[in-house]
Amino acid sequence: MPEEAVAIVTAAGSGIGEACARRLSEDGYTPVLLSRSGAAVDVADELAGVGFEGDVTDPDALAALVGAARERYGRIDAVVNNTGHPASGDLLDIADDDWHEGLDLVLLNVVRMARLVTPIMESQDDGGAFVNISTFSAFEPSTDFPVSSVLRAGLGSFTKLYADRYADAGIRMNSVQPGFVDSFEVDEETRAEIPMGRPARTDEIADAVAYLCSDQASYVTGQNVRVDGGLTESV
Repeated sequence: MPEEAVAIVTAAGSGIGEACARRLSEDGYTPVLLSRSGAAVDVADELAGVGFEGDVTDPDALAALVGAARERYGRIDAVVNNTGHPASGDLLDIADDDWHEGLDLVLLNVVRMARLVTPIMESQDDGGAFVNISTFSAFEPSTDFPVSSVLRAGLGSFTKLYADRYADAGIRMNSVQPGFVDSFEVDEETRAEIPMGRPARTDEIADAVAYLCSDQASYVTGQNVRVDGGLTESV
C-alpha cells in the first residue's frame, strides 16, 4: 500500500459503509465518502477525508465523486461499493420499476464505478482493489429478498469477470457476503437460524473488507467471501 493511499466508500454515512470507512482510515487510507443522506460528510470530516452527498444510482454523482478524489489526491487505491437494500415483497408482486431500481442500486453502480476508476488504477504502478458488499442470499436465494438475491448473483458473476480481465494490471475485485448485521433489527427467530446465534457487528464486516483491500490479500481476486456466522449451508 502506498504511503498516501486513498479509499472510496459509498453509502458511508452509517452501518457497514461507515464501519468500512473507519477501519480503512485506521489502516492509513484517506477516505473519500458518499452517502445519500449527507451523513458521510460528517464521517469524512472526522476522519480527515472528504465526503459528498449523493446517490449511488446516479451516474453523475459517481463521476463527481471519482473526479474529486483524483483531483484532490491524484490516485485511488481502494473502492468499497456499498449500497442500501432493494425492494422486497412476494416474488411476482414486485413491480418492474422496483426491479429496474434494484439493478441500478446493486449491480450497475459497481459497473459504473469500475468504468470510472479502472483507468486511474491502471495508471498507478501498484493497481488497486475493489470490494463489493453483497449478501448471503446471492448464491442461496431467499424468498425474503428476491430482488437482492437475483441481482447480487449477477454481481458475483461480474466480480469474477472483472477480476479475470484486470488481474494482470494488478487490480483486484472481490465481494463480501454478509449475513444479518446488527445495523438492522434482527428478531429472535432469525437469530435462531444463525449458527453463531447473533448477527454480525458492522466492524466484523469491515475487518473482512479491510483484509481484501490490503496487501495481505494481494493474491486474492474474483472471490465471494461469506461473513455470515455460518448461516449459509453450501460448501
